[in-house]
Amino acid sequence: MGEPAESAAPRLAIEVTGLEKRFGDKAAVDGLELRVARGVFYGLLGPNGAGKSTSVGMLTGTLRPSAGEIRLLGRRFDPDDPWFKARMGVVTEEPPLFERLRGREQLVFVGRMYGLGAAEAGRRAGQLLELFDLARHERTLVADYSRGMKKKLAIACALIHAPELLFFDEPFEGVDAVSSETIRRVLGGLVGRGATVLLTTHILEVAGRICQRIGILHRGRLAHEADAEGLRARGEDLGELFRRVVGAEAPAALPGWLLEGSGRGG
Repeated sequence: MGEPAESAAPRLAIEVTGLEKRFGDKAAVDGLELRVARGVFYGLLGPNGAGKSTSVGMLTGTLRPSAGEIRLLGRRFDPDDPWFKARMGVVTEEPPLFERLRGREQLVFVGRMYGLGAAEAGRRAGQLLELFDLARHERTLVADYSRGMKKKLAIACALIHAPELLFFDEPFEGVDAVSSETIRRVLGGLVGRGATVLLTTHILEVAGRICQRIGILHRGRLAHEADAEGLRARGEDLGELFRRVVGAEAPAALPGWLLEGSGRGG
């Protein structure tokens, strides 16, 4: 049996049509339509409960859609097909790591699972540990890592096989400023060599600065898309655009007593 035929739009890395995910009578994702070209850094934004993590779960195979179609890298997505697993890297908000392994062991194990030879997996593991400032912790059990260290190790695991398509759900959560800059540099480098990155984040300033395209989810649908460079060129504020699209009110005024330092009062 031959390989699945490519889509008529092979230059799309992600092609989503009518995607739905229902939990009982609640639609977490409700008819999502999304197109992301290859070699693009795409930021998927939205308020809490908008369907970001649920969408990424379906795009990466951890959740099965209730309806709709997903095509990745030009092929109908089958989460059980090794072809996709070999080309994708995934970092979830709560990354699944083997806590009884040491940092280096975790990376080498993942590299071997992706088909790397022992020597190559070890070489790449060492380089990634250095890149993410984890080399001095390579003999430490993952269970003893801080939250930020676990997030960096999970990102390293997602990169070790040099994937073409990466999904990052809140990659900067719990990560210090220096490591966040490293992550931004790594993701930018991946897009520069032709990979596609889809990122979800609550940090609008980060999305506006590093993403090329911005999509705003609201109530399980793609409510707005914009070119990030175009927003910057026009001097548009991403935060104001976000609030307008999702119907959020302007931030409340700060209480006068807090600004005046009036103490405990009477």
